Amino acid sequence: MALSTTWLAQLPVPQVTTATPVSGGDINQAYRLETNEGPYFLLVQPQTPASFYSHEVAGLQALSQAVNVPEVFGTGTIDGDAYLLLEFLATGHGSQYDLGQAVARVHRVTAPQFGFDQDNLVAKLPKNNHWQSDWTTFYLQQRLDPLVQRAQQHGLWNNQRATGYARVRQHIVTENHDRQITPSLLHGDLWAGNYLFTTDGTPTLIDPDTLYGDREFDLAMTTIFGGFTQEFYKGYNAAYPLTAGYAQRLPHYQLYYLLAHLNLFGETYGGAVDDLLARG
Repeated sequence: MALSTTWLAQLPVPQVTTATPVSGGDINQAYRLETNEGPYFLLVQPQTPASFYSHEVAGLQALSQAVNVPEVFGTGTIDGDAYLLLEFLATGHGSQYDLGQAVARVHRVTAPQFGFDQDNLVAKLPKNNHWQSDWTTFYLQQRLDPLVQRAQQHGLWNNQRATGYARVRQHIVTENHDRQITPSLLHGDLWAGNYLFTTDGTPTLIDPDTLYGDREFDLAMTTIFGGFTQEFYKGYNAAYPLTAGYAQRLPHYQLYYLLAHLNLFGETYGGAVDDLLARG
């Protein structure tokens, strides 16, 4: 999509001198805008309602209570195209220990229940965030079960996986039965591509899939694809120590992210899902 001068002139910023396409994931079209007052980061979703970005804006606002995030300068539609205008953040290097402490601060923000004010309808795997008083109910019925159902519909499920999932599902119910689980603010997609350090080393979170849930769910994502060192976990534990049994529960949260990837990318992730299901 080429952004015309007329289109760009309708943005709530000073005159745009250049709009350069940049990497912005596989969902949005992304641009670096140059203006007389400095750069901006622009996301565009052609011929889509403005509500497309509602969940991301709400997530950034929630996270900003505890951690640095890009400032939101505007959102809406131009000629039927949804847009989100953000602060452009120049990147540098920082401390994994400080990043761990920052994530711990996020998890210290709590809510009365599990869920979020908005569903996430943006991604290829829409998420139901309706509020629940019980975390296990939320996690099973609004996260794991929908992924299993989708895998069944797309020929990515079999009897062995069904048997393993039934066993894991019961284990999750059992292990959470006597736990006191706090509805913590979660980033929701905490992989290495969704954090950065600004030029002064400030840990910053981007592209959230925010909800209130078990903080261990957020941390599970950090353990799958790399990008987080032991210093990260030291910083986190120093600020908000993990509770007994965390390591044993971790695979049941890793399962969600691997099931999501199974649904998105197919049997490339089938072996990893089978391994977790076999562990029970």
